[in-house]
Amino acid sequence: MTSRRILLVRHARAGDRERWRGDDRLRPLDSRGRLQAAALPALLAGESLARVVSSPYLRCVETVAPLAALAGLRVEHDDRLGEDTGDAVFGLLRELADGSVICTHGDVVETLVGVGQPKQKGSTWVLEIGPGDRVARVEYLPPPA
Repeated sequence: MTSRRILLVRHARAGDRERWRGDDRLRPLDSRGRLQAAALPALLAGESLARVVSSPYLRCVETVAPLAALAGLRVEHDDRLGEDTGDAVFGLLRELADGSVICTHGDVVETLVGVGQPKQKGSTWVLEIGPGDRVARVEYLPPPA
């Protein structure tokens, strides 16, 4: 099996969780987060995109919506990319084609790239998925805005 290139995006900035009133799944991007989302297509301009899959949390969907729109793709929601889902993301990795983009939360980023990696909101990691659906190589791209 050849390796696959998957683009992992941590949702853009969404303001302070503690100040948000209401269901945290509905917390939207803040003004800086909207700038980060708008800049994501330029950051990934050279990539051939196959799918855009996101946590169903609004801040994740809003982060990749401009990218999906520009690529002519829809944003697919997948609960395995939600917060506190543990190793469920590895099941999703097995299903993803080369050129897929996934958008998720900090804890899932740590599950995939390890603790100690930078994980600023709005960051992207280029993952090379090798045999056995293991992350073979990671390249970090800082937030675009």
